[in-house]
Amino acid sequence: MMKSPKAVIIILASAFCFLSLLDLAYGDKQPKFSVEGKVYCDTCRVQFITRLTQFMEGATVRLECKKRGDEAVVSLVEGKTDSSGTYKLPVEGEHEEELCDIKLISSSMPDCSEKPKELHADTHARVSLTDNNGIVSKTRKANPLGFLKEKPLPECPKVLQDLGMSTDDMIQ
Repeated sequence: MMKSPKAVIIILASAFCFLSLLDLAYGDKQPKFSVEGKVYCDTCRVQFITRLTQFMEGATVRLECKKRGDEAVVSLVEGKTDSSGTYKLPVEGEHEEELCDIKLISSSMPDCSEKPKELHADTHARVSLTDNNGIVSKTRKANPLGFLKEKPLPECPKVLQDLGMSTDDMIQ
């Protein structure tokens, strides 16, 4: 019994749709986003990158996504920096209704492990993890975060002078 070409097309299209649904349900789960950033040692205690900045290998960061309003943590991802001070965190799912921040957890340098405490200090980096923000790329870049060195390097006053700043700008 010969089936009509329309029936064959319908059967093939149905099979293709079914296989697509199976892949969605059971296929390899790839992260939806990748969050990348850098961690540095603030060798001049000025809370920005200078020519004396040292990028930190082995520092630990955490991505925390919290519900708006009640601040309940709904997603956590931790990672370490590589030899260039860069971390890359895989993130699954859509987080449109959440506030997501990268936070410093631990330093890999004993003499550069203080987290900034001033009100204006960048102690976290906010990232948008939704497809509904106009960003096409699945890679999200976070602002760099730094730990403070115990004592500024001796070359710091010259670096700040070259930038038109004074040593008063260093955190004491």
